[in-house]
Amino acid sequence: MKLFSRLLVVLVVVAVIGVALWWFTRPQPIAVAVKEVGRGLVEASIANTRAGTVEACQRTKLSTILGGRIEILAVKEGDQVRKGQLLMKLWNDDQKAQQTLAASQVELARRRVAEACTVAANAVREAARIAGLRQQNFVSISKEDQARTEADAKSAACETAKADVRQAEARLAATRVEQGRTVLYAPFDGTVAKIVGEIGEYSTPSPPGVSMPPAIDLIDQSCLYVKAPMDEVDAPKIQVGQVARITLDAFAKKPFKARVKRVAPYVSAVEKQARTVEVEVDFADPAEIKGLLVGYSADVEIVLDVRDQVLRVPTAALLEGGRVLIMGRDGVLEERKVRTGIANWEYTEVLEGLQPGEKVVTSLEKEGVKAGIKARLAESADDKK
Repeated sequence: MKLFSRLLVVLVVVAVIGVALWWFTRPQPIAVAVKEVGRGLVEASIANTRAGTVEACQRTKLSTILGGRIEILAVKEGDQVRKGQLLMKLWNDDQKAQQTLAASQVELARRRVAEACTVAANAVREAARIAGLRQQNFVSISKEDQARTEADAKSAACETAKADVRQAEARLAATRVEQGRTVLYAPFDGTVAKIVGEIGEYSTPSPPGVSMPPAIDLIDQSCLYVKAPMDEVDAPKIQVGQVARITLDAFAKKPFKARVKRVAPYVSAVEKQARTVEVEVDFADPAEIKGLLVGYSADVEIVLDVRDQVLRVPTAALLEGGRVLIMGRDGVLEERKVRTGIANWEYTEVLEGLQPGEKVVTSLEKEGVKAGIKARLAESADDKK
């Protein structure tokens, strides 16, 4: 009897130890993040492959046509200028001297016109008088011919003098044009972004085929847009006028409403990068661009289709082949095949396979998450990792 009691105690102890070992070594439910299936807005959209850039509708990099020493720098970086305002002038005293000389030549030519045309008028009158005397046989025919010839010659000299005036005036205009090669005026209202050079320094124009920094970089910040590269695969889907959204790193929490204004008619091939199509997108509200700077990096999302109050799941909950993992009532994960509709990076429309209120697993990247395992709802950020 005592032996039996001892054996029973041993068996009980072994059983308790076995249960304890099983309890402490049993597989623990994996904590997973889930999202309840519900209805809402789903958009089909595409986004740029690389960061886009905020550009100005008008931006010009100005350089003088001729090189020379900077004599006047009428603006500084950051100045707001008006169209036609003087920005920079190079030393051009030699050209001014040429202009003065040309102006004096114009005046001299005009005086010669007065002289030559006065003589011509007198010769014409004299020829008419001689012709009258010839009719009365007071002078010979040769005398009349001589007077007429002299009048024609004087009239021709008058016309030549007038042509000399026009030539001198053209020379004067040429000197003024030449001076324009050394002066920069604002072609539009804008902001002076950058100036290369100081008073007294030599400004060099950019010759053909050689890249030189501009003397003045002028930007019109009242009109901005975003230029962004889109994957060539998405190019056929993009049309001018489509609704878009712009997000900027500098304004991360504020999406800007926009519309597509231009799609490049060719594909860009950049070495070691995917082929892309440049797309230009306008800000819908001009008042929103205040404070934006040209050159900001930007992302563009173009909306292709919109459906509201449709059944949807987070796109992150989808597995390859249109499958999702469902949290069952007993905590066991079940795999479900679904048929999807339009989608973007955030939500995907579900046409068949799910019901509102079901919970789909979104932490698919977590190790061990698969169909058939026991799971529990993640309660903290650490559980979701």
